[in-house]
Amino acid sequence: DYPLSPPKMQFLCDIFHPNIYPDGRVCISILHTPGDDPTGYETSAERWSPVQSVEKILISVVSMLAEPNDESAANVNAAKMWREDREQFELTANKLVRSTLGFPINQQQQKVLEASISS
Repeated sequence: DYPLSPPKMQFLCDIFHPNIYPDGRVCISILHTPGDDPTGYETSAERWSPVQSVEKILISVVSMLAEPNDESAANVNAAKMWREDREQFELTANKLVRSTLGFPINQQQQKVLEASISS
């Protein structure tokens, strides 16, 4: 139904982020279906419309990756850690990136990573 409906965006690698579901789907206003938000959190102007461009979507996603919206969490564990323990969040995200890229991580790092993702 594109361009009347928004495209779908999903990370194929593991990513630990407040606005990305555990299965990799991106949760960002610009990719939500047009119309009123049933929860009342987003305005219709923030949601998808056919005039949006791929460039605007990518800019929004890059911005979201840099500055998560922890008030609208797709990954509650990541959002909670982002709010309460930023250092642990950064450590967990970094370790997951290293693991995904095939960079070595030590046993202690692996335990932290597994505990953060499974909780």
